[in-house]
Amino acid sequence: MDDFDADVIIVGAGPTGLMLAGELRLGGVRALVLERLAEPVRQSRALGFSARALEEFDQRGLVPRFGEVQTIPIGHFGGLVIDFRVVNGGSYGVRGIPQSRTEAILAAWATELGAEVRRRHEVTGLSADDDGVEVEVATPEGPRRLRAAYVVGCDGAHSKVRALAGIEFPGTEPTMEMWMADVAGAGLRHRFVGERTPGGMVMVLPAGPGVDRVGVYERAAGLRGADEAPTFAEVAGAFQRLTGEDIHDASPLWVSWFTDASRQASRYRQGRVLVAGDAAHVHLPQGAQGMSAGIGDAMNLGWKLAAEIRGYAPPGLLDTYHSERHPVGARILANSLAQRILYLGGEEMQPVRDMFAELLEHESVQRHLAGMVSGLDIRYDVGSTDHPVLGRRLPNREMVGASGEGKAYEWLHRARPVVFDRVGDPATAAALEPWRDRVDLVSAAPRGGRKRIDAMLVRPDGYVAWVGADGSGAEGLPEALAKWFGPPAPAERPAVPVTGSAPVA
Repeated sequence: MDDFDADVIIVGAGPTGLMLAGELRLGGVRALVLERLAEPVRQSRALGFSARALEEFDQRGLVPRFGEVQTIPIGHFGGLVIDFRVVNGGSYGVRGIPQSRTEAILAAWATELGAEVRRRHEVTGLSADDDGVEVEVATPEGPRRLRAAYVVGCDGAHSKVRALAGIEFPGTEPTMEMWMADVAGAGLRHRFVGERTPGGMVMVLPAGPGVDRVGVYERAAGLRGADEAPTFAEVAGAFQRLTGEDIHDASPLWVSWFTDASRQASRYRQGRVLVAGDAAHVHLPQGAQGMSAGIGDAMNLGWKLAAEIRGYAPPGLLDTYHSERHPVGARILANSLAQRILYLGGEEMQPVRDMFAELLEHESVQRHLAGMVSGLDIRYDVGSTDHPVLGRRLPNREMVGASGEGKAYEWLHRARPVVFDRVGDPATAAALEPWRDRVDLVSAAPRGGRKRIDAMLVRPDGYVAWVGADGSGAEGLPEALAKWFGPPAPAERPAVPVTGSAPVA
């Protein structure tokens, strides 16, 4: 690969692209990020992220970089209130962290790991062959051609990479618009869940010291069909018509809008070209699912792509990126459209809202919807459902054992798979030995955890791929290791020493 400018070229320096760059660097491959904008965007459509995204940041030791993090226990589904704590580790997500800050943190992390970000580099062409991908790039110094083994489009809803690769983007056309503005000096009452009014809906969220984010949906406004944001006067006028409150004299800092257009890439991989984040799926913003889904895409793709480039990926591993993440994206599109109907529909939807309110009196319904919106109930097909934790995320529990004490995620900071062995079974260590160049062994178990789980294999993205339970020893472990992490290393390859304590981020 000496003729490559990078192992992977990532197009787009938003949260998804930067997270993927860091993941690839942890996987030991060269990552180059191309961004057409000269500077990071300072405005933030997202003001937080989901509970699962918080866990994923924690898996890489990034949470302390955000400072004080406040999760919101109470959220909603389509305007109907849910206590998200019905799910273990559940919350509506983190609020008060603008997307610009998340991007800055991820950019610093990725570049510290050795990723390169080149701004004012706009991709204008792309061609792939059996050995790699060549991209044509407009740069400040003129046109250039860059080559990599793979290209990943993280370049948003209007992705140039997706279009150049010929990946279809089917979905539904917009039927409505919601306008939003960040305003200073308005002194508004916060409406965290939003309030329905006879003419639509308004939402008011804190967006910084003395700054409110106002969201306005006026049913009678319809679609403007415009490519630019509404004026602040239009936003203020709609807000006044819906609430009777006048914000015309407040100071607008930013005005934007979004629609309920919902689209998803028909395939997330086209040979050596892949798409992630908004380039793969767009939908009505609900519950911080958009940016958070992009983070999940990056976590799922990074270790698989690194394994493919480094030559130890088993056949078909890279295709599991689509098979695992496409259903997740489809489910987000479906639930966001369902929430739009509940949230923004007129009086004709009141019987449905009343029925949903009755259903939400049942904890099982709350648990289902909370798990869906938070991303905490994602379950991948790992080849078996014989145990309830297989294919599900590893919770960040306190761990204790011969390898030391600490939270489970502390052993995932390096983005390497881990076998957690509760009982220190020599058979487990022996079965793992041929994979010790790429899989860590940790002799620890959740404090007060399920005693019927003796050992488990956890993928780099934090999902459980194998469980040894009820004295079954290492049965099935070699097969699971080969399925996800390729063939065993040659006998002459030196093994990696056992980690004696949790790695420090």
